[in-house]
Amino acid sequence: MIVLDTTILSYASGGEHGYQVPCRTLVDAIGASQVRASTTVDVIQEFAHVRARRRARAEAAGLASRYVSLLSPLLPVGSVDLSNGLDLWRRHERLGSFDAVLAATCMRLGATLVSADKAFARVRGLDFVVPDQKGVGRLIAG
Repeated sequence: MIVLDTTILSYASGGEHGYQVPCRTLVDAIGASQVRASTTVDVIQEFAHVRARRRARAEAAGLASRYVSLLSPLLPVGSVDLSNGLDLWRRHERLGSFDAVLAATCMRLGATLVSADKAFARVRGLDFVVPDQKGVGRLIAG
């Protein structure tokens, strides 16, 4: 299973950036049922919040709703994920608490996390992929 972080949604729908094309390619592959992926409610919420800083709130909400449809069913995050995430957060100075809980969720599920945030690379036991051409190509190829 592939889990998308907020950065993937943001780069796929945002302006010019080095990760824009690979992230759009991945999102398009998900839409074409070439790749199965999901995310969490919190990732969608964070995306909407970040998007609304630069765009109209209605536009951000509409795009967030499209991501919900694309990535459903969304993954459940429970108290075990929170507890394990807080443990990761304590040990990894560069990892934010939100990201630590997402990493813990992926680890529990045995999922691959795709994110532009390289702090995830330091989490031992987490299958992490950077959304560059090579990483996205590998995900699409299976």
